[in-house]
Amino acid sequence: MRVGVYGLGRFGAFWAEILAGRYEVLAYSRNPARKTPGGVKRVDADEIFSCDAVFLCVAISAMEEVVAGIAPRLRPGTTVFDTCSVKIHPVKVMDALLPANVNIIGTHPMFGPDSGKNGIEGFPLAFCPVRGTDDSRDFWFDEFSHMGLHVLRLSADEHDREAAYTQGVTHFMGRVLDDLKLKPSAIATKGYEKLLEIVEQTCNDPFQLFIDLQRYNPYTEQMRERLRLSLLKVQNLLLDTAAGEL
Repeated sequence: MRVGVYGLGRFGAFWAEILAGRYEVLAYSRNPARKTPGGVKRVDADEIFSCDAVFLCVAISAMEEVVAGIAPRLRPGTTVFDTCSVKIHPVKVMDALLPANVNIIGTHPMFGPDSGKNGIEGFPLAFCPVRGTDDSRDFWFDEFSHMGLHVLRLSADEHDREAAYTQGVTHFMGRVLDDLKLKPSAIATKGYEKLLEIVEQTCNDPFQLFIDLQRYNPYTEQMRERLRLSLLKVQNLLLDTAAGEL
């Protein structure tokens, strides 16, 4: 089986190299400066669409442009995946713009080059079938499971509701902590070291990912408001306690 990876950014290159351990992988990037991962064949855009399956590893904000561009070039029966960290937006885009004879599966591999540097076994992968044959759906569910991933079948809405907190809040706090300019310390507790790990994991990703996570998940605005109220609540508890001691 030939698998295509469209986009060789930080995650795309990482994912292409993992897939190359199981399939013949062809990769395309609009940026000629991107390095080609080991075991992956770099091709032009036309050849990528000859693959049986194509993974779109592009920014969430670029999905509409990319999907509109590839739609007329896909072969009937191709299975197209997105790998975005939100699901409602890319799923709607693919369903609206891709031809009816193409299978569509939304995915969110919930790991990256940092968390998965020692292997991806046991990591979760959100699996959101959109349309296509049962055979294609079942095949890829089993394939991801055989890669050692914990595959979770979810709707796009279920994913985004939960990810607003499990991922959205993590990236938000990572950027906040980064703005504090926290540094390693000789007297650091384990808890403090974990905070530094959050900064490293979230801020190594492109800033565009942070913006897109907050902008395209419809539930992150509610998360940020709840976070703001919780911070105020804790601050007020300190003020009330201090006032009571006077």
